[in-house]
Amino acid sequence: MRIAFGQINTTIADFPGNTNKIIRQSEKAEKAGADLIVFPEMAICGYPPLDLMTYPAFIDRNRKAIEELKKELPPNLAVAVGYVERNYSGTGKAYYNSIAVMYKGELVHTQHKTLLPTYDVFDEDRYFEPAAERTIFEFRGRKIGFAICEDIWAENIGDSRLTYHKDPVKDLCKAGADILIAPSASPFYSGKTAVRRQLVESISKTYGCITIYVNAVGANDLLIFDGNSLAASEKGEIILHCNSFAEDLQILDTDAAKVIPESSLQEINNKNENLEKALILGVRDYLRKSGFSRVNLGLSGGIDSALIAVIAARAMGPENVHAYGMPSRYSSDHSLADARKLAENLGIGFEMLPIEHMFASSLETLKESFAGTAPDTTEENLQARIRGLLLMAWSNKKGSLLLTTGNKSEIATGYCTLYGDMCGSLAVIGDLFKTEVFELSRYINEKAGYDLIPENILTKPPSAELRPDQKDEDSLPPYEILDAILDAHIMKCKSVDAIISLGFDEDTVRRVVQLTERSEFKRRQAAIVLKVSEKAFGNGRRIPIARAIYETEKCSLLALPFTRK
Repeated sequence: MRIAFGQINTTIADFPGNTNKIIRQSEKAEKAGADLIVFPEMAICGYPPLDLMTYPAFIDRNRKAIEELKKELPPNLAVAVGYVERNYSGTGKAYYNSIAVMYKGELVHTQHKTLLPTYDVFDEDRYFEPAAERTIFEFRGRKIGFAICEDIWAENIGDSRLTYHKDPVKDLCKAGADILIAPSASPFYSGKTAVRRQLVESISKTYGCITIYVNAVGANDLLIFDGNSLAASEKGEIILHCNSFAEDLQILDTDAAKVIPESSLQEINNKNENLEKALILGVRDYLRKSGFSRVNLGLSGGIDSALIAVIAARAMGPENVHAYGMPSRYSSDHSLADARKLAENLGIGFEMLPIEHMFASSLETLKESFAGTAPDTTEENLQARIRGLLLMAWSNKKGSLLLTTGNKSEIATGYCTLYGDMCGSLAVIGDLFKTEVFELSRYINEKAGYDLIPENILTKPPSAELRPDQKDEDSLPPYEILDAILDAHIMKCKSVDAIISLGFDEDTVRRVVQLTERSEFKRRQAAIVLKVSEKAFGNGRRIPIARAIYETEKCSLLALPFTRK
């Protein structure tokens, strides 16, 4: 059997656009001699539709698309496509997450999803009823079982505290499936491509079946889908691999498949290459699907804004990126020179907007009100907020989308200014710790073969430059230590005592954890973060703002002031 992989980039609620892609890809697959083409999970409506599911018109349009496809699809090609089906049983949730197989103008097979993920960014149990049964689709002499996305993760899910009571893969293979197909919308995180490969290989080895994993590609809000669709032979050998972070159409001949050389699969394990591609796709699709074509940002001469400028230029084209240097009395000459050099290297728009006059005027306006108080972070934050004001003004005037430049280390500890450097609609590197920002930036320079990002940006001590001779390490531990503590606390959910037992200084651990817990109110007001790790800030990490800080860990007894507000 010849099975086509329809790895497409869908837009949520764009029913005409999505169905047109499905038809065009199906026509190409038929011309190439395919018997069956498989599209990703919920390709009709896009994933995840979230509370659009509560609008009857959305459900009706999704179901109508199936009727339209039955008329428009090539008649001699079987087409498997993900959609939302109604639950007509009269009990349970109103809808199913389903796969429809259409052939010769008829709906010949339907399979509902069994395992409904409700962890991290997933909330499918909010909308869907699980499948009551799993059935085999017999087609051209083969027995095919459809296991939708999470259905193949029964023993390999991301949240180790969750154990499923059903195993759809086992059920389908026990029922005789010799080809297992997993239409998926599996979001990217660093390292997940390798995990998926191991899963597909393991299923094939365990059950002696061909395993086909057809994944979505593209980005929807914070989620990035990397494609990387795969197939493994009955022996667990990879026999097909689709492009990463791009649409693709490939055909697998199950009777004549060849093992792919390991050298052709190296990109799966290339952390920084995958991160770069993910962020570029995340920026490009967020703008395209939101109706924007240009971006702007503040370019300080620091590493964070430098990396974002590179990503933005590659995502949207340098002609659609405009950056501002906004020096104050504390800005160093070398930072301004570094920012200008980077803009020249990238070919992006760049201009200087000194903020000294606005800063001095603000201080004069507040002079009487602030009488008797010593300068502190308030005056520092004034500069950040003036910059945010100017950046948002340009965004409004030019119809541009402002990118915010904070990294995960800063967002975690609150080392950022509300309504200042936190202004913007998209936090491009908000899921990269500072050490990862440096690592990815060095990789980009290495791949470019020259200092695309000026070397001075990579080597000078990080600084917000909001007071004389300021360095980040005046307020935070060295980033190598800070990021390791944050990784243990945020990513691995370790207690303070457990982190201390790893060998970190007790006072440092307690201070970092307290800063993180006390900054939740800021994160709730922040721009959405492109998710590239297993645990990103956003709806995948839901922490109450108003809560007790555990006295058993002595955090509430420290009463440390905020470094910046």
